[in-house]
Amino acid sequence: MSKKLVIAYSGGLDTSYCAVSLSKAGYDVHAVSVNTGGFTQEEIKTIESNAYKMGVSTYKNIDAIASYYDKVIKYLIFGNVLKNNTYPLSVSAERIIQAIEIVQYAKSIDAKYIAHGSTGAGNDQVRFDMIFQTIAPEIEIITPIRDGSLSRQQEIDYLIENGIDMSWNKAKYSVNKGLWGTSVGGEETLTSEKPLPDSAYPSQLKHSDPEKVVLTFSKGELVALNGVENNPEVNIEVLNNLASAYAIGRDIHVGDTIVGIKGRVGFEAAAALIIIKAHHLLEKHTLTKWQLQHKDYMSNFYGMHLHEGQYLDPVMRDMEAFLQSSQDKVSGDVIVTLKPYHFSLEGIKSKHDLMNAKFGSYGEENKGWTADEAKGFIKIFGNQNKIYQQVNSES
Repeated sequence: MSKKLVIAYSGGLDTSYCAVSLSKAGYDVHAVSVNTGGFTQEEIKTIESNAYKMGVSTYKNIDAIASYYDKVIKYLIFGNVLKNNTYPLSVSAERIIQAIEIVQYAKSIDAKYIAHGSTGAGNDQVRFDMIFQTIAPEIEIITPIRDGSLSRQQEIDYLIENGIDMSWNKAKYSVNKGLWGTSVGGEETLTSEKPLPDSAYPSQLKHSDPEKVVLTFSKGELVALNGVENNPEVNIEVLNNLASAYAIGRDIHVGDTIVGIKGRVGFEAAAALIIIKAHHLLEKHTLTKWQLQHKDYMSNFYGMHLHEGQYLDPVMRDMEAFLQSSQDKVSGDVIVTLKPYHFSLEGIKSKHDLMNAKFGSYGEENKGWTADEAKGFIKIFGNQNKIYQQVNSES
């Protein structure tokens, strides 16, 4: 019987332990990592080199940046999704795409097993297992770290015993970089009161003079920066490089995990926060009040379902159809000023701007109705309140 196994390989301690132990257990291990942004070609080569040191048969890196944008990030922008009004779902969003790419690769090489290095204490175990079980229920999932409740030291000792004597010193801060943001975890985020120090964030302040940037949206998608057109995923990366030099986008997210405990994580997501806020401003000018109201709760549901690993439920496609439809008139320019540690939205230009002067100026001048029509409208508009108050004041 074939014991072909695909491992979701990051190159860290947990997945290195899994690769070595599973190879020793007789599995034909094929390592795969998924690039959803943040990897340089040099880093990918290092991961590949280390994978072969762990005894894997093959290593593959899948470039999923465009897929990540098209399947997930696009809808997070359409929905202005910020979990708990703070976090742009940087890591949880990319885990979904990574899981899909990994299990599809496993199917393509007819692997009978699939492994990942998640512990039993986090969100990723849920996301990975749910995607794997749904797409390929015939593939057995193996999770050595979770099943063995292994400590970090136990993993290091095992690797050294098996001739893998690499530097496994735990970095003071755990950093996960992707296209839609970078998470930062450390001893401070394990508390409820301590902030992350400035030095913990990968991007440091380099520029202090304000800089204007024009974001051009077409049907809700970021199609140009300062008049230079490119694919949205490229524009995200370019904007992030510009804005991270101002140390923009830092915050700490406190949220409810899938497994029922609260968690705290630092992050920097300069491009994500600027794009979401700029897009939302453009929507406030181009959508009706009822579109805006219904989008708010629909987007909240979409973000929560994505976070909880429910990406493959058909309701997600239903919500995506709604979000896509809502973007038909969300086109135009948004002017943003970058400043140290923050940014400001200056305004928008759009042919779909509903704040059109020919219909009147709020609080100043009306051009679409007379004074008598306004008084009649107000009288009828207040009818229900008047009836309720008069009926109940008599009882």
